[in-house]
Amino acid sequence: MFDVLIIGGGVSGVSAALVLGSARNKAFAADKKIGIITHQKTSNLQEALFNNAYGIPAGKLGSDLLIESTAQLAALYPHVVQIADEKVMKIEGQSPDFTVVTNKNSYRTQTIVVAIGYSNTFAIEGLMDYVETHGKAIAAKQRIQLKNHDHKVTEGIYVAGTLAGHRSQLAIAAGSGAAVATDILTLWNGGIDSQSHDSIKK
Repeated sequence: MFDVLIIGGGVSGVSAALVLGSARNKAFAADKKIGIITHQKTSNLQEALFNNAYGIPAGKLGSDLLIESTAQLAALYPHVVQIADEKVMKIEGQSPDFTVVTNKNSYRTQTIVVAIGYSNTFAIEGLMDYVETHGKAIAAKQRIQLKNHDHKVTEGIYVAGTLAGHRSQLAIAAGSGAAVATDILTLWNGGIDSQSHDSIKK
């Protein structure tokens, strides 16, 4: 049983995993089991080139960033379980006991973060009732989002990145994933607002 399972290995998903993983030294997060399904084949990063993203060297390829970000996650926070080469097909159950079914396995989790792209080919059974037209995308592109209030779709399910209704910009997606992670940390901390920072003073 995972405490949280993130679906998607792009910007918002890995951003959420990095923040959650970095909180391992906090008492309320020390025993939490965190997982991320790092499916990246349909990520918009595959064809991206970055010159205007804060903190990222100009000329960085999105395809390289996908590899480097999951490598960073593995190196810094190896307790975060990375599940590669699996595509989520269905979500069953309700909070706090969901089953996430992939094309190869199934996983139980208390909380889900959906962090995949906003393509209208989205087809995860169990979430289709939440699909609506994207509010900030060009209509001709037929993008979609999941109905949510401040990233929360329903009890135990969060959405991050473009699928949460944000525009397709790396910095926005990263911030969205981090925001969801801090909401989950706050939940784990009994409702007390929580973040996870590193400092050269420590």
